Amino acid sequence: MDFGLVLQTDPPAARVISLMKRAERNGFRYGWTFDSAVLWQEPFVIHSQILANTRKLKVGPMVTNPGTRAWEVTASTFATLNDMYGNRTVCGIGRGDSAMRVAGRPPTTLARLSDAMRVIRALGSGAEADLGGGTVVRFPWIGPGAELPVWMAAYGPKALKLAGEEADGFILQLADLYLTEYMVRAVRDAAVAAGRDPAEVTVCVAAPAYVTEDDSPAALAHAREQCRWFGGMVGNHVADLVARYGEHSAAVPAELTAYIKARDGYDYAHHGRSGNPDTGFVPDEIVDRFCLIGPVERHIEKLTALRALGVDQFALYAMHDARESVIDTYGSQVIPAVDG
Repeated sequence: MDFGLVLQTDPPAARVISLMKRAERNGFRYGWTFDSAVLWQEPFVIHSQILANTRKLKVGPMVTNPGTRAWEVTASTFATLNDMYGNRTVCGIGRGDSAMRVAGRPPTTLARLSDAMRVIRALGSGAEADLGGGTVVRFPWIGPGAELPVWMAAYGPKALKLAGEEADGFILQLADLYLTEYMVRAVRDAAVAAGRDPAEVTVCVAAPAYVTEDDSPAALAHAREQCRWFGGMVGNHVADLVARYGEHSAAVPAELTAYIKARDGYDYAHHGRSGNPDTGFVPDEIVDRFCLIGPVERHIEKLTALRALGVDQFALYAMHDARESVIDTYGSQVIPAVDG
């Protein structure tokens, strides 16, 4: 199992770069950042410095979207980074939550996402792509050997189907064992139905991890408060699914949707941050299910279970008050135990 670190691009950028260097020293192989132009600094500028200051770390957004940049611009950015640093990027992409809504636009459609993935992957790999209206382009400066994997974030049935049919990887932003099994199966079934080898679709589970010294009530309570924001972030996507399919639809498991009944709006000013006042509706049970919380042995146990479900990478959200310690503890105790 690979490990990744996920950060917001809060200033100073040097801090983000430093934490990514620390992650690589501790055995992490991927470095991911949020991509929301209004809320945080421009990730691709910072990605260039992360790549320059690490040796092998692969970087990418978790996630970009088809609506805030022209697709050829997105592809050119990735291709330029890959040309400079040797195919060390991954295009994580989704419909767009904070990036689009903060700018006053709804998330893009799945049809548009499908088209964007096709164009970005083709151009970033040195192939031709139709930008629409018969305009076919190719980057003349890309040499042989270029590649750009595109990993898609998804929760709902149609999005899971699209990920299995077209994406190189599937990003699931929660670490609940039941939902992981359910959604990985849906992606793999869609891949098989499309004539693909399901093993070709990389599975990445992304969630906060907080390591405590023990499992005392006080330690676990503090860890939950540091990670409760994540249930609120996931709740934005869940609310979209409930609006589309209904509260009790068989198309979406209740294990994903039931917890948002008490949800009352969301202020993106606190998006992805511990202490978010809009996440009081998230119960402890959801924090425990969606995140990795507790002593080292609990992390190892859950990661081993996720690996058995077909998860290829765990990407650790470190938006809490113990970023350095969780990176170091994963490097010294968790990653060796899971990989060993």
